[in-house]
Amino acid sequence: RKGLPGVQIPLPHIPGSDIAGEVAKIGEGVTRVKVGQKVVLAPGLACNACDDCIAGHDNLCRRYTIFGFMVDGGCAEYVRAPEVNVLFYPEGLSWEEAAAVPLVFLTAWHMLVGRARLQPGEDVLILGAGSGIGSAAIQIAKLHGARVFATAGADAKLEKAKQLGADELINHAKQDIAEEVKKRTNKRGVDVVFEHVGQATWEKSLSSLAPGGRLVTCGATTGGDAKIDIRRLFVQQWSLLGSYMGSRSELLTVLRLVARGRLKPVVDKVFPLAEAARAHEHLEKREQFGKVVLKV
Repeated sequence: RKGLPGVQIPLPHIPGSDIAGEVAKIGEGVTRVKVGQKVVLAPGLACNACDDCIAGHDNLCRRYTIFGFMVDGGCAEYVRAPEVNVLFYPEGLSWEEAAAVPLVFLTAWHMLVGRARLQPGEDVLILGAGSGIGSAAIQIAKLHGARVFATAGADAKLEKAKQLGADELINHAKQDIAEEVKKRTNKRGVDVVFEHVGQATWEKSLSSLAPGGRLVTCGATTGGDAKIDIRRLFVQQWSLLGSYMGSRSELLTVLRLVARGRLKPVVDKVFPLAEAARAHEHLEKREQFGKVVLKV
């Protein structure tokens, strides 16, 4: 909503990357999708012809973009999508729950499973447990047998994180994240840090890592300038991993797990489309736990 430094968004613009709905019309040559079908859209758009796309790594495509970023998104009555982006609807979910799945669960899955290769028995630190991606990451980490350290700035959010499966709770408004992690791991640190905050938490994230640990990051909401002592990096043998979205194949895996009840989208609040501005204001207060959804 506020834009990104150095990024020119075409205006007028329709935001919205997480989309669930009913097919209203199909184009020529479409055979897999039917009018009236309930669907979820894969949020990433790729060329579907380059080497990376053919290999199943569409999120590495040089032409990759996302609904609601450089192309119009889902905050509207209708959205146009390629057939390849139209995926099955997990039965048993409300429209609001289905809309809360694609982007955050895909991103969290790719970060923890595709990039960090999280293993059973490992410790993982998840920052911002009250965010949509944080609430998804807790569930994915528990599904893979990890011990979860979750941070949030309010005790009420931490209690909800506990209900999702978080094992260790850290209130970053009152406690030092790295100190708490070291205290609760016998000074060792965690195997994986799930980082999406950026500049404000970077040093604490690094200081929370165990020797040989992996930091995986997908965002920099507090700023993109991060510093690291290279000697610290190689002596501790850390791995710093970038992660961006995920493949459609990974999203299909996520949707199957959601359909089976193994992963559950967390919806904080639902607003009508006409009150989109109020929904953004609600997000800016940072009081939500999970996803804020617009309903048409």
